[in-house]
Amino acid sequence: MYSAYAFLHLYIPAFLMLYLVPTPIGNLEDITFRAIRVLKEVDLILAEDTRTSRKLLQHYEIETPLRSHHAHNEHATTPNLIEQLTNGVEIALISDAGTPAISDPGFYLVRACHEANVLVTCLPGATAFVPALVASGLTSDKFHFEGFLPHKKGRQTRLKYLAELPVSFVLYESPYRLVKCLTQLAEHCGADRKACVCRELSKIHEEIKADSLENLIVFYKEKAKVKGEIVLVVEGKR
Repeated sequence: MYSAYAFLHLYIPAFLMLYLVPTPIGNLEDITFRAIRVLKEVDLILAEDTRTSRKLLQHYEIETPLRSHHAHNEHATTPNLIEQLTNGVEIALISDAGTPAISDPGFYLVRACHEANVLVTCLPGATAFVPALVASGLTSDKFHFEGFLPHKKGRQTRLKYLAELPVSFVLYESPYRLVKCLTQLAEHCGADRKACVCRELSKIHEEIKADSLENLIVFYKEKAKVKGEIVLVVEGKR
């Protein structure tokens, strides 16, 4: 019996395909065998930051040509990429870490592929908010993914909206703004609202700290310096 993947490649020309390939969010072992094979077989890999992605490719001895594709150039480069795809060039899109288009570039190219009748397939794999949500101890059967909050305009509006949600919600945040974000969440949600700070997931210095917003503020104010990628999970309104 053929898998759905095999079926596609039996009946649909392989060149009419964009592959979205998740990459590790920290530990380089968190990548699938299929992802490595696809990255080796395609003609071109699009990367958010080629310097970051080259380390991963070198680790797995992947010699496929690499090209920069990010938020600042995607509008200019996408027409040419669509032309290449329809002319037989197999392309994979990766981000610096995690699944493309989740708070990373990818949406614009995917939409253009659909408009040009180019098939898109997304491989399953690493993404930061899922392990954070599951490890938080907060309700995870229903949740809201917010991603990064606006830095200025619209930030207060989003915080007010999130504070009223009856389900857990997930934020991405910079370590430099962590205490500020926790303080603002406490102002809108209440200092006793439960939350979980997940830092450096899957890396050597992984830290998962679950407590009230008030206690988390105290904890991170006392730390000399907060480093690494941050995922915040906050309890829904009760």
